[in-house]
Amino acid sequence: MLEVRRLTKRYSSLPAVQDVSFSIAPGQILGCLGPNGAGKSTTVKMLIGLLQPSSGQVLFNGADIHSDLVGYRKQLGYVPEEPNLYPYLSGREYLEMVGTLRGMERRQRERKIADLLRLFSLHSHRDGSIASYSKGMRQRILLIAALLDNPALLIFDEPLSGLDVVTALVFKNLLRRLGECGKAVFYCSHVLEVVEKVCSHLLILRAGQVVAYAAADELPKVRKEASLEETFSQLVSEVDAQQVSDEIIQVVAA
Repeated sequence: MLEVRRLTKRYSSLPAVQDVSFSIAPGQILGCLGPNGAGKSTTVKMLIGLLQPSSGQVLFNGADIHSDLVGYRKQLGYVPEEPNLYPYLSGREYLEMVGTLRGMERRQRERKIADLLRLFSLHSHRDGSIASYSKGMRQRILLIAALLDNPALLIFDEPLSGLDVVTALVFKNLLRRLGECGKAVFYCSHVLEVVEKVCSHLLILRAGQVVAYAAADELPKVRKEASLEETFSQLVSEVDAQQVSDEIIQVVAA
């Protein structure tokens, strides 16, 4: 469904992303991991068509997304890292706007919005202004907006940011069910535990390049590590986490 071929993005002469390739088939959940500055956000922006790559291609069902960006985005649900919404709208008004822009039929749109607001525990806040919402509430609005028109491809960039424990648990189960329903999912996260539990495949970036790409259950075996955490640490860490932790304790206790 989604194929990325040698994707590269340069700023001046400096590559933020370099020769990144991967694919996501229907039913697959690809977890994207990497330290800060690894190129994850730049990759996401190219996947949604917000940034034009310096070279390489993003293909959706065999066609370059830039050949019909509007058509591609109709098949796409996206949750950004920062929940920047129109503060003067209510949650329901924002979702009505999204549904209208996606061309949803009015009755279906209104029914889905009402049901999803209830399921995400936002029904009682539906007519409050987004400016009055907490970060977690705004994040839930973005999740509803991404799911509203039942897209074939979903791209989540740190979607757990600001979510309460209950909603985060619902989301983890939802992510797994989306894969079971045949959706293609690109899930960018720092939370190794969630990635390890729900993702079928893993992509690890470091300094804008792919350092690992494999099925989730195969990667630790390939690296001969006991866990994803150990694999990730070996691939991307430039410091000894245990040593740094011990030194911090020593400084604090001095």
